[in-house]
Amino acid sequence: MHNVLPIHSLKSKQKVRRTTTTAMATTLTTDLRLSIAHQTRFGLRLASAISSDPESAATNVAFSPVSLHVALSLVAAGARGATRDQLVAVLGGGGAGEAEALQSLAEQVVQFVLADASINSGPRIAFANGVFVDASLSLKPSFQELAVCNYKSEVQSVDFKTKAPEAASQVNSWVKNVTAGLIEEILPAGSIDNTTRLVLGNALYFKGLWTKKFDESKTKYDDFHLLNGSTVQTPFMSSTNKQYLSSSDGLKVLKLPYQHGGDNRQFSMYILLPEAHDGLSRLAQKLSTEPDFLENRIPTKEVEVGQFMLPKFKTSFGFEANKLLETLGLQLPFSLEANLSEMVNSPKGLYISSVFHKTFVEVDEEGTKAAAATGDVIVERSLPIRMDFVANHPFLFLIREDIAGVVLFIGHVANPVVSS
Repeated sequence: MHNVLPIHSLKSKQKVRRTTTTAMATTLTTDLRLSIAHQTRFGLRLASAISSDPESAATNVAFSPVSLHVALSLVAAGARGATRDQLVAVLGGGGAGEAEALQSLAEQVVQFVLADASINSGPRIAFANGVFVDASLSLKPSFQELAVCNYKSEVQSVDFKTKAPEAASQVNSWVKNVTAGLIEEILPAGSIDNTTRLVLGNALYFKGLWTKKFDESKTKYDDFHLLNGSTVQTPFMSSTNKQYLSSSDGLKVLKLPYQHGGDNRQFSMYILLPEAHDGLSRLAQKLSTEPDFLENRIPTKEVEVGQFMLPKFKTSFGFEANKLLETLGLQLPFSLEANLSEMVNSPKGLYISSVFHKTFVEVDEEGTKAAAATGDVIVERSLPIRMDFVANHPFLFLIREDIAGVVLFIGHVANPVVSS
């Protein structure tokens, strides 16, 4: 997943380490857990906003809350006044010390939660932040130190003024490299021009293998029911193994753990299957408005399964997040009143012109490959003895690190036959 935020001049707008994660477990203080809860709520509110749109609800959707949150947290670090207050309120819940809490959370997530675990047969994870600044400007020392030391950002000087297409290509190549080629482009043609001064980006790559892989010979085609009442034939994975399952209030939750990586982290995919075939939007709304809804339904024990069917799926999804973020209460950073004065030494004001986000997720018998990028352009419940799990209609999914509770990806599958 990749996020890119190009930052432009206000004047122009008026014209037109890897380290053991055991350390993180010991630092999961009440404040840090609260910050993670705020980050999760931010992601779930965004998921609800997407699912409430009829067009998006009818197609497959995926995005990375942690990618968007870290990218916007870096913007908050360079903002001041009401602009910073608004960013903090949307990202962290507001309150005294929340700006510092955002930075602390980002540092913990970057260094510990998203550390690569493939050396010990765990998930392969790559996460990188990038600050691309026009050669005519210099970053303020305090902002550069924060970006490099806390966010582990790579700082690159580019020529937005006279070579905007080449600069955009440089950002896209950086994203493609971090995501192992799953996301080839985050900045669409025309999104960068001679008024761009900064692009704050991050990219996330995840590849995990199930602790219990599915037998490919048992994968069979069957009907998947779409929201419009029709059906499509799609391959369903099956299993007779015990599964982590819970069921309550018209919702079944399946937990599929990924192989460990030699530390105390545990990454899992969750499939949230509403009983109602058209229950996606109501489920997304509950997740966003009831803070403990997901946590109270996470299965903690394996149970015997009867009929078990889970479709293979592959989806890519990209969107410009400005409007959705504005519905969450974030308007100032995109306006003429934006105050991003702590980023660069510049006599002109800056604003965010666009927040681009792209995601790729593929689920099969072996496990999951997923990638995301964000670019800020500046300018348990009691269990029955035996349970069926037949995901033959639209469902929601998450990829989460269970110890810290950080959500890496959220999405829903409306049609597993469609890949983008």
